[in-house]
Amino acid sequence: MAVMSTLRPSKDRIARFALFYGQHRQGMQRFLTAGFILYFLGTTVGGILGSKTSERSRASRARKAKDAADGKPPRVAVDAVFYQRLSRLLRIVIPGLRSREARMLVLYSALLIFRTAISLYVAVLDGKIVASIVRAQMLPFLWNIIHWLVVAIPATWTNSWLSYIQNKLTIAFRTRLTEAALQAYLGEDSETKQKIYYKLSNLDDRIKNPDQMITVDIQRFSAALSAIYSNLAKPILDVVLYNYQLSRNVGAEGLVILTLAVQASANLLRAVTPPFGKYTAEEAALTGSLRHSHSRLVEASEEIAFYGGEEAEKLLLERDYFALVKHINRVLRIRVWHGIVEEGIIKWLWGAFGLCICAIPVFAQLPGMDAGDHGSRTEGFVTNRRLLLSSSDAFGRVMYSYKELAELAGYTARVSLFFDTIEDVKKGKFDKALVSSAQSEENSKLLKQRGSLVISDEIIFDQVPIITPNGDVLVKSLSFHVKPGQHLLIVGPNGCGKSSLFRILGGLWPVYGGVVHTPPASDFILIPQRPYLSLGTLRDQVIYPHNKEEMLARGVADADLLRILAVVQMDHIVEREGGWDVTKEWATTLSGGDKQRIAWARLYYHAPKYAILDESTSGVSPELEQIMMEHATGLGITLLTVSHRPSLWKYHSLILQYDGHGGYVFTKLDAEKRLALQEEKQALEGKLLEVPKMRARLAELRQVAAERD
Repeated sequence: MAVMSTLRPSKDRIARFALFYGQHRQGMQRFLTAGFILYFLGTTVGGILGSKTSERSRASRARKAKDAADGKPPRVAVDAVFYQRLSRLLRIVIPGLRSREARMLVLYSALLIFRTAISLYVAVLDGKIVASIVRAQMLPFLWNIIHWLVVAIPATWTNSWLSYIQNKLTIAFRTRLTEAALQAYLGEDSETKQKIYYKLSNLDDRIKNPDQMITVDIQRFSAALSAIYSNLAKPILDVVLYNYQLSRNVGAEGLVILTLAVQASANLLRAVTPPFGKYTAEEAALTGSLRHSHSRLVEASEEIAFYGGEEAEKLLLERDYFALVKHINRVLRIRVWHGIVEEGIIKWLWGAFGLCICAIPVFAQLPGMDAGDHGSRTEGFVTNRRLLLSSSDAFGRVMYSYKELAELAGYTARVSLFFDTIEDVKKGKFDKALVSSAQSEENSKLLKQRGSLVISDEIIFDQVPIITPNGDVLVKSLSFHVKPGQHLLIVGPNGCGKSSLFRILGGLWPVYGGVVHTPPASDFILIPQRPYLSLGTLRDQVIYPHNKEEMLARGVADADLLRILAVVQMDHIVEREGGWDVTKEWATTLSGGDKQRIAWARLYYHAPKYAILDESTSGVSPELEQIMMEHATGLGITLLTVSHRPSLWKYHSLILQYDGHGGYVFTKLDAEKRLALQEEKQALEGKLLEVPKMRARLAELRQVAAERD
């Protein structure tokens, strides 16, 4: 009796609640539906932005700092760092609300809403068609079929335009990013002349393949970014609208139950989702490494051919390729098992939940809802089933989009690394593997300090250390002074710092101490032993980096270029190759000596104040060398020459001689006296070579004389 008395008040409370709920169900429905929408939006946004909370953000930064300290590659995830990188890139691809990209996004959003409205209408129309079949009503059936065909026109138009605009967005994003990347990579500050493209490849180890980042990674990021908007915005909108309509048809109670079941399984799915963003970044890095290995093979093909290094290069390429394939196969295996779990939960488990919800109006009479006849129940079930399938598909796409967002994080990390590294290089922050000697206390102190670069008409090095990018200290303190018209000869053994001096002079390498006074970069031209020939016409090779319009603006005609080529005895090449406008791969068409003469013709065309000659006459005869040097000095060009040819000494008034051990001598050059000393030195060295032979002969003679005695 006590138990019965206890249960009776509980039943009474339930009965009173049911009565109250039935009387106020309409208002409660609106409350539950609004609660569902807010809950869904909150959980979706929280799932996407969840890592931006302060605690997880700090943990993420701590993990990245630990990885950096351990020398590991940075982790890639959908976290605060990702959104920080993405927001920076978004400011590039969508520069303003009035930009073309922003207008395209507005149009894209309007089309997405329109397509969802069409889907809602089709779901209702689908139920009406089935109901007319069940009721055997011919005219309503035909009328609904006509509606079906009519609605197909805007539906197909909308789908095609959505695809078109998404592709246009991809191109627009890629164009913005490529322009920004090329400006940062090749653009120059009018005052500093940073030469980022050189420093990025030679002074920093973080980016091995900038070409791949600009051409491939930016394209993949742009495609992923344009797709992620549709893959997030459209499903979220669909879930809200489809479920709102579904709650009106079957009641918000079933929707709440379905939401709880789906959310629980979604949390499980998210917990077992692998870090696909990290895998994407690793694949991009391995692809870039393979591409870099192929480019090295092309660049050094001649040396490899002479050495017979085909097998060694093949092994290197195979190593990079199989490392990429191994990573891809590993990710594919992970995707298989993840796909099985994902489809099982999203398609089948959620489908079973949905069927149960759709059957509620059939098996249960809810307050305020008319049961109707068999046809009405069929129409309601088909409509609700269609809505549920669309909603389930939309929710599944929201879940899939998290994986796509992780992949976008991988592409974002790659593109951001490019821009971040350029920013560091601009600030003089380099990440380069250093030689062991750089760790010594004295050298480490030199590497931490910075000197200054001053624009001047003269060249002055005032206590400037010569240090390579990998921290090798070649000269601890170098001082010399060259005025215009004072030609400087630089000599010394290999690796002593001859070319390094020019790189510091041109602002390519950082100044680690002292003061460098140097003319602006426009006053210099470099002629290396292997000159660079660009893609373009024969005329372009002589006037590089000018074009024909700039040449004519300077008052120079083709006839003037022909006279310049005559100085270097190359005027016959115009007729031989087919005229000034012929285009060829000049780097392979011309011989080494011809390339050097074209480079000298380029020097005469520009006639700068200073010319850096780095073994630039090694491929020409001594007679032509004399003509070229005299013509250059006659144009008033001050020569800074690296050469071991004694024939060039007479054209220089100063000499900077390295001893190869960190020491140097800077003094005036007396060419005649130096040549005399050189000849005397060679004569003495020749005599010294004869000493061992003379001693051996003397020993033989002594032995013969001893035998006769």
